[in-house]
Amino acid sequence: MSINQTAINLLDQLKVVVKQMTDAQFRQSIGILSGSSIGQHTRHTLEFFLCLMDASNGEEINYDERKRDQYMEQDPRLATGIINSIQQYLKHTREDFTIMMKANYEIDRNEQISIPTSYLRELSYNIEHAIHHMALIKVGIKSTFPKIALPDHFGVASSTVRYQKSQNA
Repeated sequence: MSINQTAINLLDQLKVVVKQMTDAQFRQSIGILSGSSIGQHTRHTLEFFLCLMDASNGEEINYDERKRDQYMEQDPRLATGIINSIQQYLKHTREDFTIMMKANYEIDRNEQISIPTSYLRELSYNIEHAIHHMALIKVGIKSTFPKIALPDHFGVASSTVRYQKSQNA
């Protein structure tokens, strides 16, 4: 299986959850998530993929400058449509290419750094980033919306799933 297919499958899991949610549930502030919503975590996750989609060979990617689209975090149907768009992109983009990642890790200074990277490296990062936020989404759903069904291994890294399976064998 390609890394692109891994990302597509991961986004399928997120889509299954988002499709079950009402608008109110999707945007509800959840205390255990420090007041953020499932919609905010979904938007945040998807915007990283959108940044990667916007990068072309030799161009820049800057996750700090993502849009933070409030409509996406309020409307589960819009989020589902964006997931579908990302999945279509991933089905057709298979070749690796170079990217320059720009980032500022300082809080009190505008000190941007540039790091050479590639499409596949950033896709790998996006997968890990998505799993992290899906784990948070899982906590929020289990605590606030227990009737929403979560796919098996939702928010769990593949290495953890393999380890758990080896321990149960």
